[in-house]
Amino acid sequence: MKDIARHAGVSQSAVSFALNGRPGVSDETRDRVRRVAEELGWRPSTAARALSGEGAATVGFVLARPADTLGVDSFFLQLVSGIQEVLAERHLGLLFQVVEDVADECAVYRRWWAEHRVDGVLVVDPRTDDPRPDLLDELGLPAVVIGGAPDDRHPGLSTVWADDAGAMASVVDGLYALGHRRIVHIAGLPRLAHTERRIRTLRAEADRRGLSEVKSVTTDYSDAEGAAVTRRVLEGAAPPTALIYDNDVMAVAGAGAAAELGFSVPADVSVVSWEDSALCRMVKPWLSALSRDSVEFGRTAARELTALLDGESARAVRVPVPRLIERGSTGVARGA
Repeated sequence: MKDIARHAGVSQSAVSFALNGRPGVSDETRDRVRRVAEELGWRPSTAARALSGEGAATVGFVLARPADTLGVDSFFLQLVSGIQEVLAERHLGLLFQVVEDVADECAVYRRWWAEHRVDGVLVVDPRTDDPRPDLLDELGLPAVVIGGAPDDRHPGLSTVWADDAGAMASVVDGLYALGHRRIVHIAGLPRLAHTERRIRTLRAEADRRGLSEVKSVTTDYSDAEGAAVTRRVLEGAAPPTALIYDNDVMAVAGAGAAAELGFSVPADVSVVSWEDSALCRMVKPWLSALSRDSVEFGRTAARELTALLDGESARAVRVPVPRLIERGSTGVARGA
């Protein structure tokens, strides 16, 4: 501040007024101060701005998942890419932290709020019994919940959500049309709201068609569990003719496990991945998959959060329903 004041020929208080957009200096002085600040490479101190109540210029993102499952999860990589793209346009930083569970995540929010570390947060993996919305309401911390259904109980939180029920219904429709009557859904983590929605929809679609050999099995989203569950269900007395995996990593691992057991894809068992990625096109046959723009999902969430930071009202935004792309891994059920 002293350097800028000396070079611009003004007082330090005038520099403060000019750089913080406050009245008290002329437009000519403001322009001169900002020009000198730019020439000197000055940037505002986020710590000082936070202490003075002007915001931290940072958005928080906490992920309560096993750390060893994240490196191969294409959805989160693309989601964060979209988030970062929008934040960069606003010169906002992204503070990212991985924790063991939701209790630890809540503790991080309390610490960030107390320390003025972030201006708002992006919340992922909504739970069926989730303490985070109540906490964020209590703290008054602007937040966008990614993947949660619209929530009238927390009108201060924005939501960006996808129609998991509609997506699952489209997958079941496609498999049923191909003659599949024994279907296993190899799902993600239990107690996640979107996992429960997918399981409920599968059960409802099966009941509607009178199918009794349809079920879901939860996992930790890893390739190891995807392969293990695949082996277990295919070695049963009446193996499924179709498998639906909640992510691309499990689908690829499951297709490999099926091949090791002597099952041909899709002649003996059809495979569908909930997430589409390059992985789905690196195996033979290419995997049928639900396709969505995960990068745009991230952009949308970040835009909604910046809107809250700008003083706009919270709202629920629905992204397009994932679209089933049929490739070589799905076919007519044997004997259909």
